[in-house]
Amino acid sequence: MAKSKSLYFCNACGGQSLKWQGQCPHCREWNTLVEGVAEKKGLSLISGSRPTGIQSLNDIEISETPRLSTTISEFDRVLGGGLVLGGVVLLGGDPGIGKSTLLLQTLSAMSIDHRVLYVSGEESAQQIALRARRLNLDVHKVSLLTEIHLENIHAMLNTAAPAITVIDSIQTIYSDALQSAPGSVAQVRECAAQLTRIAKSKGICMTKKILIVSLLIAIAFHAYYSFTGDGGVLAFELIGLLVAFTCSMLLLTEK
Repeated sequence: MAKSKSLYFCNACGGQSLKWQGQCPHCREWNTLVEGVAEKKGLSLISGSRPTGIQSLNDIEISETPRLSTTISEFDRVLGGGLVLGGVVLLGGDPGIGKSTLLLQTLSAMSIDHRVLYVSGEESAQQIALRARRLNLDVHKVSLLTEIHLENIHAMLNTAAPAITVIDSIQTIYSDALQSAPGSVAQVRECAAQLTRIAKSKGICMTKKILIVSLLIAIAFHAYYSFTGDGGVLAFELIGLLVAFTCSMLLLTEK
């Protein structure tokens, strides 16, 4: 069996290097290179899809895109009037702020008129059921899948054909196409891209949850370390910058 080739990846910019260096040759940041395994090219989940043809912009029929109300007025206002079939929404916030609770309440209300699916990679089915009972939610029409394997989630989406799907959360999902661990920059970016393609190709409204550490905190750590040279802050600085970079890549992927 051939030995896997090791590379060094930059936590700040995602650049690759064949050997370890104190400074990243791409972004010039210090002490950001970590060892990893070179990714093998895998088959895309959407392999074999046919390219779309070229259209004249003048010939495209214009119609108002219907939006699905979440029944939560403030949530609808943030979403521009509601959810759109085939659209992807990235919901972020600090840990414990109520992202999962908001999404569960939304699915409970929308399950009356639409087929919904809650994919949980963080909590067990019992934990989610206890939260629903504590909030006194009607969830008898809410389908639940506890899975972190992207290929299995894709197969279930084909079988269940939900109109609205929640992925809680994107950091826990992994794909066989990559060898890196769940939550790594490569896995998060690839899984987000694949889920976005699935949503748009099948007309599924998908909401993905992500834990976000404020970019201002990362900048504050960086400024403190630059002025004081305190090595103890470096680990926190790298964590903040890594999470901020991951979130930035996800937002770029969504567009």
